[in-house]
Amino acid sequence: MLCAISGEPPQAPVANKKTGIVFEKRLIDSYITQHGTDPTTNEPLSAEDLVDLQSSRIVRPRPPTLTSIPSLLSVFQNEWDALALESFQLQQQLQQTRQELSTALYQNDAAVRVIARLTRERDEARSALAQVGVTAAMTGGGDEMAVESTGLNEELQKKIEITHEKLSKTRRKRPVPEDWATEEDVQALKPQSLDADAAKGAQALALDVTGDLVLFGGADGGAQAYSMESEAPVHVFKGDGGAVTDVLWLGTRAVVASSTGTVRVYDDGNETAKFGQHAGSAAAITMHPSGELLGSVGVDKSIILYDLLGSKVAAQIFTDSALTAAAFHPDGHIFAAGGADGQIKIYDVKSGSRAAEFDTAGPLQSLAFSENGTWLASASKGDSTITIWDLRKMSQIKSLDAGNAVNSIRWDYTGQFLVAAGSSGVTIFQYSKAAKEWSEPLKAAVPCVGAEWGKAAKSLVVLSKSGQLAKLT
Repeated sequence: MLCAISGEPPQAPVANKKTGIVFEKRLIDSYITQHGTDPTTNEPLSAEDLVDLQSSRIVRPRPPTLTSIPSLLSVFQNEWDALALESFQLQQQLQQTRQELSTALYQNDAAVRVIARLTRERDEARSALAQVGVTAAMTGGGDEMAVESTGLNEELQKKIEITHEKLSKTRRKRPVPEDWATEEDVQALKPQSLDADAAKGAQALALDVTGDLVLFGGADGGAQAYSMESEAPVHVFKGDGGAVTDVLWLGTRAVVASSTGTVRVYDDGNETAKFGQHAGSAAAITMHPSGELLGSVGVDKSIILYDLLGSKVAAQIFTDSALTAAAFHPDGHIFAAGGADGQIKIYDVKSGSRAAEFDTAGPLQSLAFSENGTWLASASKGDSTITIWDLRKMSQIKSLDAGNAVNSIRWDYTGQFLVAAGSSGVTIFQYSKAAKEWSEPLKAAVPCVGAEWGKAAKSLVVLSKSGQLAKLT
């Protein structure tokens, strides 16, 4: 007979009445005291379930002190018994842990599959919701514009071609205006506050072509046009309850985008057009150089082009990620959309097909094409780095560090100055064609969410997060 726990012949053998398994009495008594189960079957077991077995055994002599060999052997035997019991328990725990791990792996695999399915269903639902939003706008009330789902018509395509040919021929030969700001003028810029009503939670700023009217809005959904010359608001635009996400000027017309997905056009303070095709926030808006097309991007993964002359949506392009930034090329033939996936997606405006992609470090915060027509600047959310992309080489050519998280970027008309509005201040970079080098003529501690160049780049208008306007002159 061998003990089921130690594997040795028992000196005081006992057997389980139910299973007949033999144990060493002292070992099984200790195990029952701790666990109350049979160590081999894990079924309930008590001392009453054990039967003493009669067997011949050697009578041990009375144990002497630990200085004798027999007493040492007895101590070693007791240690061995404890070790055998512990080893048996560890083997049981190992087997149980293996079973639990196997179960957890199966559960994890099932959870991953469920998450993938739910993610796919969510994306499909968002796409369907965006399509429903477009359809609803097509059949909505009189204050909503009709949607052209067939894409750009021939008239708009011809207008894009004419604009592209006209601007691309003269852009490279265009000289820097004589009265344009120099490096010394930029270095001398100093901030001064403007007495404008604050726009709580402001994040959008635009300056008209005259350099006088500042358009900005905040989290309360309202926007206003402020005259720096008269130091007073000219127009106040009421929103639809959503936060203002972006603003721009279309000549004398103000355009305001909101987190509700609407894009509104105002002329002389009166709303003249309203678009509501985005199924979610309209994150950014941009103007085509022809002045007849307006573009917007949204979290519904779509790019929408608006025909301003026909007061309708000309085309809607769906992408593979939520969109957070946008910009038309200065010649108007391509459109850049920045995604939450960190990718800059370049589209051909006429065909709506994707022409190229650039991968960045994170979700896009701001995009700006240089007036030289060959460079694109990008900034990612929470990042201090501005990346310059060359459209001819289709690659990154320069990284500029603004020293703080960049909220927006703007090139000047000549393409030599680039301003970065940051959470800790304004930084202006300058590129010298002659030296083919970048420099940093100005860094001002004026925290802002947006910055716009004034006349001849000799001034700068900035908007703080608290909604306060300031001017650097």
